[in-house]
Amino acid sequence: MSIELLVNQTTKRVEADPDTSLLSVLRDYLDLTGSKYGCGEGQCGACTVLIDGRAVRSCITPLSYAQGKQITTVEGLEKSGRLHPVQEAFLEAGAMQCAYCTSGMIMSAVALLERNANPSDAEIIRGMEGNVCRCGTYPRIMAAIHLASVKQKGAAHGPTDPDEAATKGGGQ
Repeated sequence: MSIELLVNQTTKRVEADPDTSLLSVLRDYLDLTGSKYGCGEGQCGACTVLIDGRAVRSCITPLSYAQGKQITTVEGLEKSGRLHPVQEAFLEAGAMQCAYCTSGMIMSAVALLERNANPSDAEIIRGMEGNVCRCGTYPRIMAAIHLASVKQKGAAHGPTDPDEAATKGGGQ
């Protein structure tokens, strides 16, 4: 069946069964491999993408659900050769080790910061539930999200390095 998708602000047409997982279509049909296959059950978050701005697990999302909605993958965050502030913050904070979970973490963080521009540590923990980092870089991920919050605001004052950003939430 021919299905039209809006992926990273570009219309794409794919020939696929409507029950095929969105993750499979993104990776296998559209060569967008930033989203990873982790558990296949929507429990680890490695496959997270945004659909209409909401973080969803693409491994358990049927293609038919995404039709007619705006899908954003980690590849779609960059604009005019410039990384998204969350991507920049993850790099600056060293918030990755093996990086398998990173794209899902970044996508969940983008969705979180869209809902809450200045989250506390507790709000970050709640907002990132379901994203698993097997390497255990959670403190650096939290620091990166605080740093991204500052970057997105374009604040003239406030933490500008990961160590300062980690304490911004007041939870440490």
